[in-house]
Amino acid sequence: MNKKIVKEVQKSFISHFKTKPLVIFSPGRINLIGEHTDYNEGFVFPAAINKGIALAIQKSNSKKSSVYALNKDEIHEFSLDAIQPLENGGWRNYILGVIAEIQKTGIELENFNIVFTGDIPSGAGMSSSAAMENSVVFGLNELFDLGFSKQQMILISQKAEHNYAGVKCGIMDQYASMFGKKKSGLLLDCRTVASVTYKIDFKNYKLLLINTNVKHDLSESAYNDRRAVCEKVSRLLNINALRDATKGALEKVKNDISEDDYQKCLYIIEEDERVQLFSKAIKEENTADLGAYLYESHKGLSKQYKVSCKELDFLVNSTKENPNILGARMMGGGFGGCTINLILKSQAKKFKKEISKSYLKEFNKECSIYSIKLSKGTRKV
Repeated sequence: MNKKIVKEVQKSFISHFKTKPLVIFSPGRINLIGEHTDYNEGFVFPAAINKGIALAIQKSNSKKSSVYALNKDEIHEFSLDAIQPLENGGWRNYILGVIAEIQKTGIELENFNIVFTGDIPSGAGMSSSAAMENSVVFGLNELFDLGFSKQQMILISQKAEHNYAGVKCGIMDQYASMFGKKKSGLLLDCRTVASVTYKIDFKNYKLLLINTNVKHDLSESAYNDRRAVCEKVSRLLNINALRDATKGALEKVKNDISEDDYQKCLYIIEEDERVQLFSKAIKEENTADLGAYLYESHKGLSKQYKVSCKELDFLVNSTKENPNILGARMMGGGFGGCTINLILKSQAKKFKKEISKSYLKEFNKECSIYSIKLSKGTRKV
């Protein structure tokens, strides 16, 4: 957690509203492995990180509630009895969505003030939206003693994203942000929404994220298209979701679907298996296997599921000849965002320089590099 942003929101809140706030920190997340398996009711392996949203909140005596986005220097005032999604509302809709979903449970909120800021790089696929939603629901729950469990809070956050941001996300982002544990990853079953915590020790290695700083337009339509393929083949196999599919069963319907669709579904079955193998390698502290699974995951995402792009492939391929890197893969929905890399700590500085230079030369564009630590979930500071 960045103590600097916590102090900043506290100070800003006191200067704006002349009262001492309650402060919440809600982290972003990474996903170590298990991409596009969440909406197939499969397994994922996320972890909360030490970058996130710091939010200061307190009751207000005024007739309206207000939220001040510190890093954007934007303020939004609203009446609690007229909550509606705003057209092009951006960050405002995440907050309004959470309030609306709380109100749907029959709770009448009193007015409040919020100041928030964050240090999650935008567009990097570290779920700043889930961190934002969780910080608001957690803050309101504490402030007004609403009695929600963490499980109820993440469902409120998820519904806010569906209904106010228009993103039909799975539960992984909100779950990892809320339930994250220090120096640990979570093997999350997206069907039961239950997880097993795995203490992670990468020994002499560390995680490095490299942001392509691109987002190709394909992402939304391609996501919906992939999801539709998975649902169509599940119906054909007479199962609830691809989580229940086997390679043998898929083989039997191979002639009834296109080769492209076959490969996409095969990737999901294989990725689900990889998540299980990855968690076993974590337990056994087998770092070499962890790296191999990362590379296999990327190959599947790029060649079978076809959600990579030339920038992501370039970054992953650039690591393959480097003996100091155990593994790398694209992380997130695809068509841009970050790669996640497992690198020898002592060689990270040198690698950062080399990859920055070669990426700039190849694409005439800078990449951004972040070191991250695995952190605790949403909490009161």
